[in-house]
Amino acid sequence: MFRPRAVVAVVVSYALFLMPIHGSPAPAIGTVTFASNAHIGITAASVGSTVFAGDHLSTEALGSIQLRVGAARLLLSGASSVGLSEDQGSPSATLLSGTVVFSTASAKAFVLHASTANIRPKTDEPTVAQVTYVNDKELRVRSNRGALTITVEDQTESVPEGMAYRVILDPDSYYAAQGGGGSGGHQQQPHKAGRNRFLLIAIIITGVATGIALYEALQSPDAP
Repeated sequence: MFRPRAVVAVVVSYALFLMPIHGSPAPAIGTVTFASNAHIGITAASVGSTVFAGDHLSTEALGSIQLRVGAARLLLSGASSVGLSEDQGSPSATLLSGTVVFSTASAKAFVLHASTANIRPKTDEPTVAQVTYVNDKELRVRSNRGALTITVEDQTESVPEGMAYRVILDPDSYYAAQGGGGSGGHQQQPHKAGRNRFLLIAIIITGVATGIALYEALQSPDAP
C-alpha cells in the first residue's frame, strides 16, 4: 500500500542528513600561481584555480605547481604530491611523495607535515625550506634561508640556515630494518635528538638545482 507520508518522511530525513555535509564546505586556503603538468585531484591544475582544505595536489615527472596559501608560498617539484589542510586556522600540507619547497615570513603562517614530523619556520624572519620525502622513516630537510624547527611528538630540533640533514624517524626500527644498530657504517656520528624520536645527520646536497631554482623563485616570501 502506497503511503505518501512515509515517502515524504524518508525524503526529509535524507535531506537533513545531507545538510551538514553540503552546508559546511571545506574552506578555501590558497590559489594556484603557476602550474605545469600538475593536478588538483584528478583535474588538471591551472593558474588562478582555488585550492581547498582536503585537496590533493600532485605533479607529473616533469611537472611543477606553485601556490599562495595565506602568508606562505608552496611549490612542488616533479613527481611530488601533498594533501592540503588547516592547523588551527592556518594553512598546512602533508608531504606524501617527492620534494616541496615552502616560503614564509611568519613562524605561524604554515606547517609542513611529513610522516610523523612537523616542520615549520623557527622565527618570523623570511624562511625558505626544501623537504624531500624518502620514505616514512627518512626525510631530507634543507633550510635555504632562515632557521627551521622539526618536531616529532615531544622532541624539537633546529635546522640552521644553510644546513641540510637526513632526518631518521624512529631510528631504532629504522636501523633494525637496515640489518643492525648504529649509523650503518657512517663515520659521522648522528646527532641525537632528545629521547631518540629522530636523528639528524648533516649532509652535503650535491644535486641542488631544484633547491636553487625554487629558492630564487621564492626568496621574497613577503612580496605581493
